[in-house]
Amino acid sequence: MFALCVACAGVGVMPAVALDRISIDDDGAGVVEADMQRLASFRLTLPVVGISKRNLVDTYNERRGVRPHEALDIPAPRGTQVIAAGDGRVVKLFRSLAGGLTVYQFDPSERFAYYYAHLDHYAQGLTEGTMLKRGDAIGAVGSTGNARDDSPHLHFAIFKLGPEKKWWQGSPINPFPLLN
Repeated sequence: MFALCVACAGVGVMPAVALDRISIDDDGAGVVEADMQRLASFRLTLPVVGISKRNLVDTYNERRGVRPHEALDIPAPRGTQVIAAGDGRVVKLFRSLAGGLTVYQFDPSERFAYYYAHLDHYAQGLTEGTMLKRGDAIGAVGSTGNARDDSPHLHFAIFKLGPEKKWWQGSPINPFPLLN
């Protein structure tokens, strides 16, 4: 069984009691047990080279100010290679105030998005539309955006896309139990 937390309007983040129940976010996109099984079947890899899952702390349920974190922070030395957690297409390369240099990647079915943030730089040749295989280079760990300069890390998130396939919006899914 996977640990799962979901966003609920007006409540914040709360643990899903059982995966056989549907959890709905503001957009109506639900995360169900079948979604978790599908993601598990992708055998997602930890997206920072040289980092072991046993050395990580699950940061998904932590708070960041008034907001839930809803992501996994993977600390690593600046410049450590970031790789694709799974197969899929790069849909957006974006610089934001919070995430800094970011990559949004859709899985092949375009049901899920993988979000990589605080990158130091992109991998050479990475462009929107690039088809990635698990393990392909995406960029390097950094501290862009609102990350502290003395704390380089990859902020990695997974979310289920709604029917509109908005690259910036969906139902958050804890990546920690899904990474191999």
